[in-house]
Amino acid sequence: MNRLEAYRHFYAELVTTSAGAAKNERLKHAFASTPRERFIGIGPWKVFARGNYVETPTDDPAFLYQDVVVALAPERRINNGEPSLHAISLAALNVKQGEKVLHVGAGTGYYTALLARLTGETGTVVAYEVEHDLAQNAIRNLSDLSNVTVQERSGSEAPLPACDAIYVNAGATAPLNVWLDALQLNGRLLFPLTPADGPGGMPGAGGMLLVTRTATDHFDARFVCDAMFVPCFGARDEETAQKLSAAFKRGDSNNVRTLRRNSKPDDTCWCAGNGWWLSIAD
Repeated sequence: MNRLEAYRHFYAELVTTSAGAAKNERLKHAFASTPRERFIGIGPWKVFARGNYVETPTDDPAFLYQDVVVALAPERRINNGEPSLHAISLAALNVKQGEKVLHVGAGTGYYTALLARLTGETGTVVAYEVEHDLAQNAIRNLSDLSNVTVQERSGSEAPLPACDAIYVNAGATAPLNVWLDALQLNGRLLFPLTPADGPGGMPGAGGMLLVTRTATDHFDARFVCDAMFVPCFGARDEETAQKLSAAFKRGDSNNVRTLRRNSKPDDTCWCAGNGWWLSIAD
């Protein structure tokens, strides 16, 4: 095992163990076999820490194989996200070999590459990135993966293909109809449901919401972990963001059990938006 391989294997063990997924060998292999430095660019790199960035002293990839957030476009606060958060999320999404997966907010393609390894050669990944420079980098970075297609456009707008799983990496204030309608039976949507921005314009702290289509008109829902993400283009509404701020402040998001659509909220409602609401009832 050479030096880079040792870094990657340590990193895979670190982030999957931190995520409570140490026994998930497929996920561990995906992290260990994907070169993070390819997707982040030439070092030294800027590591995000408490609202600021700290530059690595050299371009040694060892700095990337830690559980750290690394800048992609620091002037826009766009980062390659925290590996352990993504490990938690990918374990919950439970992508199977042969599935069709949509990745919304692909950035430069690092977590898209992990999805491609999880779904395998018999599966497909369609990635969406609205930022031109990031999308072009993703296209280059993922060019050797035959099961991946990158589209330079918003993944919050129709049309979207029918799929088994959708992984969103930008903060939304609603489970968009275009996402829910794309899910096949037993399909899963995992996205950051995030409230209004916090102090200093920092993204508000919300949660990764896992929605599973268990029947044509029935969706199970549960929060997987806390999350802060940059806003998702076309997926935010300020009025709903304020409602979510109040809901998350109550500290009872773990009680959410189902997502309801196009019905009147009842006394089991945790939070309601336009045409949808989350219920604490099964």
